[in-house]
Amino acid sequence: MIESETLRAAEAHLRRRDKKLARVIDAHGLCTLDGRRRDPFHVLCSSIISQQLSSRAADTIQGRVAAATLAGARFKPGHFMEITPEALRACGLSNAKAKWLKAAAEVNHADAAYFRKLVKMDDETAIETLDALPGIGRWTAEMFLIFALGRLDIFSLGDAGLRRGLNLLHNKGEKLDDEATLAITAKWAPYRSVGSWYLWRVADTKAVTAAAP
Repeated sequence: MIESETLRAAEAHLRRRDKKLARVIDAHGLCTLDGRRRDPFHVLCSSIISQQLSSRAADTIQGRVAAATLAGARFKPGHFMEITPEALRACGLSNAKAKWLKAAAEVNHADAAYFRKLVKMDDETAIETLDALPGIGRWTAEMFLIFALGRLDIFSLGDAGLRRGLNLLHNKGEKLDDEATLAITAKWAPYRSVGSWYLWRVADTKAVTAAAP
């Protein structure tokens, strides 16, 4: 879990490094990435379910999967060990996602320390380790690092919401290429995860008037 004091330091840093982002911080208030500790396996499953889906669709399907597996509020490996791929597909999952969820459960079942090992890895090593799992690409791994491991300096080039938010904030909605995107977000280091949180607010609300020059 990220400490509140760390987030306040991150916000101060971002204000100094990016005046447009500073206005977004003023508009949206304090970053809440320091919320309750999230279970790593649950976060990974949620990320798999939400791949290439809108937030609303992902929430609906996740609710069905939770009901079908009797998971309640938190997925655990055991919830996916017995359920069939067919039952998962009946919840609205693709065949691939059903297989990936079961594969993630099997990996954790085979190595109960798998997620504890990730905690000790640097960002890139952890991303590469997760990327080796079936269905876990770089985007899913990066989301895992932010929301499960509390890593502070992650920016995902592959996240459409982040790209849209940055385009709105810094280029009047016109698409910025990868080089320009990385140049802008490099100034936010070592707090790019916090900057990303604010970009998601921009992308969700399109409220960039407060960030206008």
